[in-house]
Amino acid sequence: MDWPHNLLLLLVISIFLGLGQPRNPKGKRKGQGRPGPLAPGPHQMPLDLVSRVKPYARMEEYERNLGEMVAQLRNSSEPAKRKCEVDLQLWLSNKRSLSPWGYSINHDPSRIPADLPEARCLCLGCVNPFTMQEDRSMVSVPVFSQVPVRRRLCPPPPRTGPCRQRAVMETIAVGCTCIF
Repeated sequence: MDWPHNLLLLLVISIFLGLGQPRNPKGKRKGQGRPGPLAPGPHQMPLDLVSRVKPYARMEEYERNLGEMVAQLRNSSEPAKRKCEVDLQLWLSNKRSLSPWGYSINHDPSRIPADLPEARCLCLGCVNPFTMQEDRSMVSVPVFSQVPVRRRLCPPPPRTGPCRQRAVMETIAVGCTCIF
């Protein structure tokens, strides 16, 4: 599987993990409602909370997929094109877009994973679909999404002690789009 597929897979996994906030339909009010069934055991947490506590295996898989995407970016035999052009022969959406983008590696040593693939727009303007030339009367802009990462929190020197980790959502560019 190549890295554009992996990025799409990453986004699908993020959606599957329920990283977006659920929205209430119009006219419906949030309320306490009836409590759901409880998990067995002395702590008796609601089952819906128990299911949210167990995504550790999913998170490991998610981080492994990110690592594979970064490795594919590093090992790519394709030269890093910075050219503003559309290639309709390719099925890769980032190269067929009227606002094409490439990927670079966003590195942060205090983040787990330290490397994330991040989109960068290849055009200032957008590709005109009739002439297939860049048109600067339009603008290519990045599309951002939030991804789950862990922050490594270590005591500042000269203090010593174990590092802690905190799960956070980080905003990264996942593609580009054209605005008029």
